[in-house]
Amino acid sequence: MFETTRLKLTTWYLVIIMSISIVFSLIIYSRINEDLSRFETMQVRFQEDLRVGRVREILGPRPTAPQRLNAEEIREARTRLILSLVVINLAIFGFAGTAGYFLAGRTLKPIKEMIDEQNRFVTDSSHELRTPLTSLRSEIEVGLRNKKLNLADSKKILQSNLEEVINLQVLSDNLLELSQNGHLVNKAAMKEISILEIVHDAVNKTESMAKEKQIKVEEKMKDTKVFGVKDRLTEVFVILFDNAIKYSTPKGKVTVSSKITGDKVKISVTDNGSGIEPKDIPHIFDRFFRSDKSRSKHGYGLGLSIAKKIVDSHKGEIFVKSIPNKETTFTIILSS
Repeated sequence: MFETTRLKLTTWYLVIIMSISIVFSLIIYSRINEDLSRFETMQVRFQEDLRVGRVREILGPRPTAPQRLNAEEIREARTRLILSLVVINLAIFGFAGTAGYFLAGRTLKPIKEMIDEQNRFVTDSSHELRTPLTSLRSEIEVGLRNKKLNLADSKKILQSNLEEVINLQVLSDNLLELSQNGHLVNKAAMKEISILEIVHDAVNKTESMAKEKQIKVEEKMKDTKVFGVKDRLTEVFVILFDNAIKYSTPKGKVTVSSKITGDKVKISVTDNGSGIEPKDIPHIFDRFFRSDKSRSKHGYGLGLSIAKKIVDSHKGEIFVKSIPNKETTFTIILSS
């Protein structure tokens, strides 16, 4: 499809360029041909006047005749002109075809990347949706075939189905966020906000999860103002705290700290969990990516992808450093 479209676009480039080139060639030929015809007519008239003696009367006893071109030489001049114009147009055709093919590829490349991204998005989404839907269908079908199904078993099935529905809702919400193609932040809503306030809100929202695993969240923050949207930045830190708590060992510790350098503030979230393998770090912010160690855990691998899009929308940076089986640190850099 891409190659066919590229060839079509190249053809249109060629049609436009060659149309212009042919029009100019016809104009050039017409002008030069008019000059040759005029020169030929002047020579015929001069020879006729010379024959009847009119030129002698005007120019005196010794007129100097202009250099004469016979009809054959004029025809050859016209032929050479036509051949020259044909060669020039063929050269333009070859150059325009090569350049047009190259430019068509450059023009279509962003469109191809966008289409490929959309196709991957649809494929990945379908794959992720299939798992909970299959689970729901299997449990319902097994329950319907069970003739001895009692109230207690029915409640268990409903409870399990409810969990899958909640997972589907979370997944659909995340997919809707990612489908906005990076427009996750309303620029008009951006203003100066306290980074300490953002972190406190995120800690409060993940407090129950931390208590469940007896994880201590330690804050080593220096307050400063950053330019952004509070709800979106809070969402970023909720995602980071959620991951840190999820992959930390029970009774472990999660540390959040900040450092101010010039007009930039660096906020780091560190956990003492299982860490990330070096081979996984380049893909950690990819949509639906989950490292081997996390595949058995809950989640769809969308959180960090959303976090990166939000940070990018704030013209910030996010990166990760990890030592396997020791610690992982996610760092965000924002403008203060």
